[in-house]
Amino acid sequence: YSSSLSFFSLEGFDVPAGLGPLLFFLTLLTYLVVLLGNGVVMWVIVMDQSLHRPMYVMVCHLTVCDLIGGTALLPRIMLHLLTGERRISYGAAITQAVFVHTYAAAFQTILALMAYDRYIAVCKPLRYHSIMTSARLHLSCALAWFIAILAIFILFMLHLNEPLCGRTVQHIYCSNRTILALACGPTPVNNLYGLSMTWCLSTGVFLIVFFSYAKILSVTTKQSRSESSIRSKAVQTCASHLVVYLVFEIATLILITLYRFPSVSTNIKKLLGILYILAPTTINPLVYGLVSKDLRASIIKLLSKKNHHRN
Repeated sequence: YSSSLSFFSLEGFDVPAGLGPLLFFLTLLTYLVVLLGNGVVMWVIVMDQSLHRPMYVMVCHLTVCDLIGGTALLPRIMLHLLTGERRISYGAAITQAVFVHTYAAAFQTILALMAYDRYIAVCKPLRYHSIMTSARLHLSCALAWFIAILAIFILFMLHLNEPLCGRTVQHIYCSNRTILALACGPTPVNNLYGLSMTWCLSTGVFLIVFFSYAKILSVTTKQSRSESSIRSKAVQTCASHLVVYLVFEIATLILITLYRFPSVSTNIKKLLGILYILAPTTINPLVYGLVSKDLRASIIKLLSKKNHHRN
């Protein structure tokens, strides 16, 4: 973006008098839940050697995404709620937008990789360890991040020379769409790339997840009743991934649908724009902690061991 303005003004929430401190406290509590939940999951996976398996390594990458999304969003909102500060510097606005979009893109590419991993684990169990070697695992994770970062890098590089005339960002946080709305003229190339990138990424991830789980379902339903334990184990390992994917997609769908209704209040739109990021980042650690038996057992074991040492 090319702008002579050193500061933008965030539209923010229309907070009723006296409610600012309460909303600040609730936002702070949410941020602590994001940090604690994802931090504990990451810590347990790093510390427990038995969890150094592809699925849990990918869960660890997912927690990094959650921490990026929550940190890009919540501290700035807390500042606004506590002090009423609406100004944001040009550099901070671009940085926030980049990290918000990187979170969303990387979240999807890692979910696609996890779906493929579950497909190999369930449909080709005998070849799983020869296919998903340590080198391929780390290369695949690096590739997932590279695709996401490259897509967002190009998105913002296209805007480097785009002059901005507006000053007020029509949201509680900065994003590509809200900053681009401040451009002095039409931005067809930027809009086309943004829409194409979003469509390709979302559709590509959906197809990978759909075909992976269609194949998993086909394989598990063809197994005999004597192999019911294998089927139940497959469902257990896949359930957490599917729940996380569905939470992200439902949040996205609600947000997109809501913007088609101008009659909906701007505060509701802003709130749901935040929940689009916060719902996955707060729910994901809970989903993996509750659904994954191995991860849950490791969390209990490590926490009880820590308490035992204290006593």
